[in-house]
Amino acid sequence: MEASRLMEWVRRYEIADFIVERRLHAKVKDIMPEELTVEQFKTLRYLRHNERCTASELADFFCVGKSTITAVINRLFDKGLINRVPEEKDRRVVQLVLTAEGMSICVAMEERVQSVLAGIMDQFEEKEAVQFIETLEKLAQAAMKL
Repeated sequence: MEASRLMEWVRRYEIADFIVERRLHAKVKDIMPEELTVEQFKTLRYLRHNERCTASELADFFCVGKSTITAVINRLFDKGLINRVPEEKDRRVVQLVLTAEGMSICVAMEERVQSVLAGIMDQFEEKEAVQFIETLEKLAQAAMKL
């Protein structure tokens, strides 16, 4: 592949990614309940779809330090949105799980976020949407190898 063409694609990707990430983050922040940050919602959402996990798993998934994820976990725990459950086999290992209130807030927020995303995806033809999602999934797989 020609180096100049590759650099042009990288530049276009960087610009598009920045705009999409910033605009979507701002929109999600706008529809978020006042007591919840986008990072806290993402953590709730991860727990909803994975049922339980450790702080280390969250830190790895979100590519953040343990101190950063600990702060998010503490805030969610203080709000009564998650519980810490020691493992029976090794009580030093603590699993994080959603509370009923955490689940309720997460479900409501997912509906709002999906509505925003549906409004964007609705601007694509079906073939374009499928191609876009498949390409994005391929990009995600490549990024997981970094």
